[in-house]
Amino acid sequence: MIMNTNPLNSNNGITVSTRRIGRFSITDKLGKGSNGTVFLGHDPVIDRDVAIKILSTTVGIADKKQREQQFINEARAAGRLSHPNIVTIYDASSEGGTTFIAMEFLQGKDLREIMASGKRFDIIEIANIISKIAEALAYAHDHGVIHRDIKPANIFILPNNQPKVVDFGIARMPNRVLDDNGQPAKTLFNNNILGTPNYMSREQAMGQQVNALTDVYSLGVVMYEMLTQQKPFQSHDIDNLLHQIAHKIPKSPSKVSPNVPEKLSYIVMKAMQKDPVARYKNADEMAQALQKFLMRDKRLKQRRVEASQAHNIESSVSSEKSTLFWLSCVALLIVIGVVLSSMMR
Repeated sequence: MIMNTNPLNSNNGITVSTRRIGRFSITDKLGKGSNGTVFLGHDPVIDRDVAIKILSTTVGIADKKQREQQFINEARAAGRLSHPNIVTIYDASSEGGTTFIAMEFLQGKDLREIMASGKRFDIIEIANIISKIAEALAYAHDHGVIHRDIKPANIFILPNNQPKVVDFGIARMPNRVLDDNGQPAKTLFNNNILGTPNYMSREQAMGQQVNALTDVYSLGVVMYEMLTQQKPFQSHDIDNLLHQIAHKIPKSPSKVSPNVPEKLSYIVMKAMQKDPVARYKNADEMAQALQKFLMRDKRLKQRRVEASQAHNIESSVSSEKSTLFWLSCVALLIVIGVVLSSMMR
């Protein structure tokens, strides 16, 4: 049940500033996406803040039922997953004509917003963030959930740089909501294509059936953009963009930005192979490749520290030897001086 009291700027057909949806009280507006608006809410039963995502009900949308199915699918897909780098879903329901999802309240910003602000992550930060997302996707894939829309806007970065995968709105999973013909419900883009254009895999761009490796490709695109501050394929024309994704090979990140290590460039380009078979065989393998890079970097830094410490010790010993030598010389001169003085008397 929804209780309306005071006005609030919203495009969900509900203009209130204090209201209740189910057991949740709703207050501030946190943001707006393509199919819903997110509000700050509170769960009085467990006494914790939550994020409430309410399905948009803008007048004129012809596919309201399909969007509701997509919304429910998001809750079902993410709701069965429990991973530190995947947003936690608490509840989902339709009440009083309003469809909503209650989820973990995250403090921070999504990756798209962070990069748009001019923030540049260093190489180690990028490898850490992407490896954690790859681990989260591997977990989701093991539980039969394919995200299919991995992009910066769907990667939330917490203040401690920990990432969270969000928005499973077009995820594919077992026992999905079925449409009137008994077929899995679809989210359409450019006829029969699902996903966000710039981050689509070749198979998505061509409207072909996808599997978990499409998430690996999209994560590779995100990593490419983090490393180079540009997308691998760019065009204002959708058809041209999809053609590039399907047929063109982008420059490797190390050729776009000389500061990118060849190993990370290799990881990106392998993840973004046109042929899914040529990519990492799964998200976990990509995560392991990134962990190896991080371990190698850690060992290299440790060797540098040890070498520096050894050099300092050697310098210290050398300095002590030099000091002892000169002290000995001074002592010898003093002795000689004393002897000579004694002989002259």
